[in-house]
Amino acid sequence: MTILTVQEALAEIVAHVERLPAVPVALDEALGLVLAHDVVSDVDSPPFDKALMDGYAVRAGDLASGRATLRVIDEVLAGQVPWRPVGSGEATRIMTGAPIPEGADAVVQVEHTRPAITGSDAAVAIETTTVAAGRNIMKRGESLHKGTCVLPAGRQIRPQEIGALAELGHDPLAVYARPRVAVLSTGDELVPVGEVPGPGKIRNSNAAMLTAQLRHMGAEAVSLGVARDDPSSLRERIERGLAFDALVLSGGVSAGKLDLVPAVLAEAGVQRIFHKVQVKPGQPIWFGVFRRPPREESGPGPAPAAASAELHSKSCYVFGLPGNPVSSMVCCELFARTAIRRLMGVEPALPTPRRARLASDHFSRGNRPTYHPARFEWTESGAAVELVRWMGSADLSATVEANAMALFPEGERMYAAGAVVEVFLW
Repeated sequence: MTILTVQEALAEIVAHVERLPAVPVALDEALGLVLAHDVVSDVDSPPFDKALMDGYAVRAGDLASGRATLRVIDEVLAGQVPWRPVGSGEATRIMTGAPIPEGADAVVQVEHTRPAITGSDAAVAIETTTVAAGRNIMKRGESLHKGTCVLPAGRQIRPQEIGALAELGHDPLAVYARPRVAVLSTGDELVPVGEVPGPGKIRNSNAAMLTAQLRHMGAEAVSLGVARDDPSSLRERIERGLAFDALVLSGGVSAGKLDLVPAVLAEAGVQRIFHKVQVKPGQPIWFGVFRRPPREESGPGPAPAAASAELHSKSCYVFGLPGNPVSSMVCCELFARTAIRRLMGVEPALPTPRRARLASDHFSRGNRPTYHPARFEWTESGAAVELVRWMGSADLSATVEANAMALFPEGERMYAAGAVVEVFLW
């Protein structure tokens, strides 16, 4: 059996995972998803010349010296329209965001004005520097013009994109579908997290952790519970999981007597792409593809969470992660995340490292690249990373202090404090 490098394994995932189709979603459900089409403005923004300050709309020529007393002829609030044009010697009181009246070409901030009375008319006295045309005015279309491509296809939607889409009236909008992912833990030793473990038992922390990781990546993840260490239990749960866009299992993929997952996946028709990667922790990781037959109505019934929705993908992408929790966490971050990003249309899909300086000396030794739990932070001297105390792949508590993984290539080497290493954020 060929053991792949991390880069080779990631390349296989990219080569086999296909982007999900475009679907319409409501704007308030689009955060984190990827636009399937260009978004073009159907209006000028702003749609009219508007005031950027509370104050008075004036003619700049009336304030050549910076001082004048002008007759107030109108007041315009945001959401209203001016009733009268501004003539020479006149001003309109105006609020931020309101349309500029005809004849006016500048706005003087209210802080530079004071009320004045001239005869029977209200007036405003202005004392400021010389006022140039265009002062405190945003011209129509200055932000964008009708027909402008505001957001290109392939853009991942953040809060600022939500704001722009709302301004442009795009609700609903076309995005690549959010992947539906099933999480399945395996093992006779697992009990629910709310129970006190008996002799030889442990709580099922992996399901909760992996479900949370996948949701954090943008997927819609649901736990299928625990499959026990027998082929019939595994087969039933795996068949349910194959109704999703992806299935992530933990445990049962190594070389032990009860590591039954690869054989059951093969029986279910899942094509193995690779099994084992040169990575620490997590070498036994398994990845395969289940090609779903057309119109699968007669096939295995989907899990309840997916029963009311059409399948997104023609395939189910299956990851068998090692059962030790840190191995599961690291492999999910490196490999399952790449698949999720491919499914969602996020580019680049591959993990993107940062570079940071080690905060203290570290001696690394091993025959595989090691992804060590670490804490990344910005300091006055730049990016820094501090390794957390970590006892190995079963030491999940160490990850609570970490927000990243520091990569150390295989081999023996002393890394002095200040050495630059690659860091992958969690």
